[in-house]
Amino acid sequence: MKLNELADNPGARKTRTRVGRGIGSGKGKTSGAGQKGQKSRSGVAIYGFEGGQMPIYRRLPKRGFKNPFRKEYGVVNLGTLQTAVDNGALEEGATVTIAILVEKGLARPQKDGLRLLAKGELKAKLAIEITGASKSAIEAVEKAGGSVKVLAPAVAADETAE
Repeated sequence: MKLNELADNPGARKTRTRVGRGIGSGKGKTSGAGQKGQKSRSGVAIYGFEGGQMPIYRRLPKRGFKNPFRKEYGVVNLGTLQTAVDNGALEEGATVTIAILVEKGLARPQKDGLRLLAKGELKAKLAIEITGASKSAIEAVEKAGGSVKVLAPAVAADETAE
């Protein structure tokens, strides 16, 4: 086989339909939109409209409770930290703060800070300063010879803003 013999499989690439190009094309005049009315015009969005009947999203009652004071934490897993140490993004024995985690791309900055969870395994010794941590995550870090310092949420939020 030569480079000039390379080709797609038959039917792999389909040319787009050019609408409004005359009666012979089969998509001329109204370009497949039918005649008149709202739906034949551009910019139509009638999702959820039921012809004037009370829509289902208004017929059904509201359920549950949205707490306006809830805390929104980002998540960092132990496995992610171990992978970062293995890749050389973090040094073993280093102090790991929220700002460092965000800078290295290991976590996204969140309004209320980050929380350390015990998913995965940590073998490296790290001193971690973070907003929150699960008991099992703290145990796993201490078992590996590291330490976890849980910060107040206000301190953590200021750190991510920098």
